[in-house]
Amino acid sequence: MNSTEDAICSSNLANEETSSHSAADGKKAGGWRAIKYILGNESFEKLASMSLVSNITVYLRTEYNMGGILLINVVNIWSGSSNVASLAGAFISDAYLGRFRTLLFGSLASLLGMGTMTLTAGIPQLQPSKCTGESNCSQPRSWQLGFLFAELALLAIGAGGIRPCNIAFGADQFDTRTDKGRAQLERFFNWWYFSFTIALLIALTAVVYVQTNISWVLGFAVPTACLGLSICIFLLGRKTYICKKPQGSIFVDMAKVLAEACRKRRQTVGPDWEQPSYDPSPEESEPGVVKLTRTYRFRFLDKAALIIDPNELDGQGMSKNGWRLCSVQQVEQFKCLIGILPVWITGIACFIAMDQQTTFGILQAIQMDKSIGPHFEIPPGWMTLFSMVALSIWIFIYERIYIPRVRKIIKKDKRLTMQQRISTGIIMSILCMLVAGIVERKRRESALSQGSYESPVTVALLLPQFVLSGMVEAFAAVAVLEFLTTQMPESMRTVAGAIFFLSLSITSYIGSFLVNMIHLITRKNGKSPWLGGHDLNKNRLENYYYIIAAVGTANFVYFNFFACHYVKKVNLCGDGREIQLENPAACH
Repeated sequence: MNSTEDAICSSNLANEETSSHSAADGKKAGGWRAIKYILGNESFEKLASMSLVSNITVYLRTEYNMGGILLINVVNIWSGSSNVASLAGAFISDAYLGRFRTLLFGSLASLLGMGTMTLTAGIPQLQPSKCTGESNCSQPRSWQLGFLFAELALLAIGAGGIRPCNIAFGADQFDTRTDKGRAQLERFFNWWYFSFTIALLIALTAVVYVQTNISWVLGFAVPTACLGLSICIFLLGRKTYICKKPQGSIFVDMAKVLAEACRKRRQTVGPDWEQPSYDPSPEESEPGVVKLTRTYRFRFLDKAALIIDPNELDGQGMSKNGWRLCSVQQVEQFKCLIGILPVWITGIACFIAMDQQTTFGILQAIQMDKSIGPHFEIPPGWMTLFSMVALSIWIFIYERIYIPRVRKIIKKDKRLTMQQRISTGIIMSILCMLVAGIVERKRRESALSQGSYESPVTVALLLPQFVLSGMVEAFAAVAVLEFLTTQMPESMRTVAGAIFFLSLSITSYIGSFLVNMIHLITRKNGKSPWLGGHDLNKNRLENYYYIIAAVGTANFVYFNFFACHYVKKVNLCGDGREIQLENPAACH
């Protein structure tokens, strides 16, 4: 999911006004003069962060002797908390600090986290003693776990500052009101993806190999140095940046609407809004924001804009207190958020299958034959690379082969609809879990038949499930992200990114909840639990995979018989028109 997570910020600032000022040396701030520093900072930061994210499961298993349940909980809760922190980071950036300071403080927190992570790898007293045999392992002490959790908390705080702002700060450097600015912004996105891909390839190959096969100390010291270098590059360009002042957060507006609608719950709203409502033009209350068309859905929220007492307005007809009277614009923005929830829930259920590969999929790789020839072993963390390769290959085939050929045949673009892509992604998630269950059963049986901890089955047998995981991201994750973005007006693009982060966070928390519940239920009456412990050979991981496949099947039914009706791909235009691009009646 990391490639999609980091790509979603690209639309966050398309709607904001660009404010220019002159740098200290007299040259105009912003533009490519500033971008070179931003891209340098972004490349080294991503190389550092992704090398840890992709290999954290292996590190906790081999260096902290963590068993299945504790390991899954730590990884999932940390991943979920990093995404929740992104919501807090977006709020703090928009309302208080601005993007430059939020990025800087986030980078410093990440540097502290990676530095202390290097210490835990280099000081033996900060880790439990090594295992004597494959299953006889001492568990980390409470104070050792406390030190580890403090490091992970710093990294989560850092991610919360960096993720919502990295691309958005780059977009701030261009004036998107001009054709030249929009063209430069498109070039920036291309270069950002290029630098991100290069950094990701280095992180998932060279750095992960050093961590797994040479030294964890060196493998963490390199990302720490990269983070330090990224901060230096970022600060070197500080006089070239366009730094916008915080304008306030739309999340606060949503809280106001909900609170005011509840306060006025006893009021009635007529069928044609006969009661006076507070409806100033956006130019008066929110300069630069396009006015949304008033809708008849979720009428309860319309109560937040009702004018109960004329004294709620000042002499210019503006609301005296935003917590006592909300505008129709604020109400309609909140309705946009509620309208995407059915499809958003589909995305959460679909992402659960992908989430398993970064934890249980890596644990499977650890207990399989990883050798290629007599002198080389594949690091388990490399398996996530195949998901990325599958995603990239599909996008290339779809954009460069499928679309051009169809265009030649029917003389117009014929792209897969959003509903088709989400449905295909759900099917891929089901297949991913079924294949993973079949492979795990074969891996486990071969290991038990040999009486060994590591199965003689080659790790290449895991490729299909990792490839399918990449296809889930290519179809479902990209489509859900596109849905969130297109269903939101431009003034709410930051919200679209934030709730996508929230879906990833909830996915991690649900995964942790399922693992703990299955462990508790299956160990009753003295039975061997399906999950838990240091040795997968003593578990029944395949049954857990089949349960996730069943969740995917229920999700497929839910989407195609209910949520698909919300995939209408409606664009709110500047004049309030609604453009219907898909037929909601054709769900099934």
